[in-house]
Amino acid sequence: MIETRQICLTEELPVITAGVGLSVLVVLVVGIAVARKVDGDSTNYLVAGRQLGVPLVAVALTTAAVDSNATVGNTDLSATYGFWAGASLALGLAVCLLLAGLFLARPMNQMGLFTLGDFFARRYNRPVEVVSSVLMIFAFTILLAGNLVAMGFLMETFTSMSYDAGVVLAVCLVLAYTIGGGLFSDAYTAVIQAVITGVATVVLFVWVASEYGIAIPDGLGPFDLGQLTDTGQGAAVNWATLISLGIGDLVAIDFMQRIFAAKSPAAAQKACFIGAGATAVVGVLWSLIALTSVSALGLSSENGPIIYQLLDDHAPVMLAILSLSGIVAASFSTASGAILATSAVAVRNIAGVRRQVAPGHRDPLLRWTRVAMLPVVVVAVVLAIRVSQTGILLTLAFDLMLACLAGPFLLGLFWKRSTSTAALVAAGVGLVVRLVLLALVPTLYGVPNDLFYIENSMVDAGLDGWATMVAAAVSLLAFVVTSLLTRSQADEEIDLRTRPEGELSVTGG
Repeated sequence: MIETRQICLTEELPVITAGVGLSVLVVLVVGIAVARKVDGDSTNYLVAGRQLGVPLVAVALTTAAVDSNATVGNTDLSATYGFWAGASLALGLAVCLLLAGLFLARPMNQMGLFTLGDFFARRYNRPVEVVSSVLMIFAFTILLAGNLVAMGFLMETFTSMSYDAGVVLAVCLVLAYTIGGGLFSDAYTAVIQAVITGVATVVLFVWVASEYGIAIPDGLGPFDLGQLTDTGQGAAVNWATLISLGIGDLVAIDFMQRIFAAKSPAAAQKACFIGAGATAVVGVLWSLIALTSVSALGLSSENGPIIYQLLDDHAPVMLAILSLSGIVAASFSTASGAILATSAVAVRNIAGVRRQVAPGHRDPLLRWTRVAMLPVVVVAVVLAIRVSQTGILLTLAFDLMLACLAGPFLLGLFWKRSTSTAALVAAGVGLVVRLVLLALVPTLYGVPNDLFYIENSMVDAGLDGWATMVAAAVSLLAFVVTSLLTRSQADEEIDLRTRPEGELSVTGG
């Protein structure tokens, strides 16, 4: 059970709660209204009919990156450990979108895939498809839990609801429109969510700057580069965050779902570049807000999320409503995409349910994807209650992707000698090494390892951060060596670049 963190409530709480509730209601209404666009077709449900233009895709990618981990988690880490500890969450995601725009958006959009699991099916074989899909589901359930944590704290702070009940309520609200409209609902509600989050970020930053100035504690600012060069100041952890999110997040089923939904490869690429810029700006502003809160107001994350303390005890009520609505909107967008993409991978790539295109038949892929959402959210709720951290859960999710699947995905796309055997070996080795290190290191990205620590005297907190890079390096080496040893297999396997568009090894359209 988590320790209750109750901040002193103000008399404006009913007004704040009502204002945030109104923004949630607007999102729900739009999400449910847009659900009619699905029209019983899983293509519409999973990839919005592959007809989204640059603005919608860019907004959807940005809101997927700027979630509660990159806002609430960002501010807590920035306030405690410095600018680069928190801003690295958003900057890592911005790097990911930049790299996706440069190298991945065009080829991935051209393939006509439904899920990222389809890539592994086409490039490799059925065992690789299943193993990669299980790992992606595991990672994104952790990501979903991180967003629910922030929502649980928000409900606990600004209502009479308990943390656990707040987590459950949040996931029910997101599920209410996601289960009906899929990616259409996610994309259209993302427009509202992006407007709220963007306006809230700028207005809050301007208010903090005008009221207190931008005050940075000594040694914790963006130009205090010891945070990136000195292990004593958390350099290893900060670089691990940037690398795991910048590269590991390329294997992101929700990001890729949005890239698949773009109406053209060019639209997908442009949307990635816009999303990268917007994500970086928002992340930097939230970090500066957090640092000023520490320096000018003496706030501490030990008393609850920094941003909630600032809004509850210091900010004008209308600004609190706007900012909290932005946090809720950001959390909802990422949670919606994670629920949809995770369920789709489970049904299509693990259970093997295919799309039904015959007239007069119900589409089983659509039906079972909706059913699969229920166990996904149950697991995420349990994890959110068990590990009440925000930014840490985001980083851990893509830490696992970096260790297990980044090599098979990126080299599989560009190196024709990649083999199915190598992909399985890399995933297995990366997972084992990362979990062993996770169990041995007492801290996880600078905070106590409450998730999976086995008390021991062999390893201390000095390995924190390095564990991420060690696991990724070992996995990549295993992939390259195994591919070279099994290079005859590569000649027998069909390269995705020569296979007809839309054809999968085991997964029909």
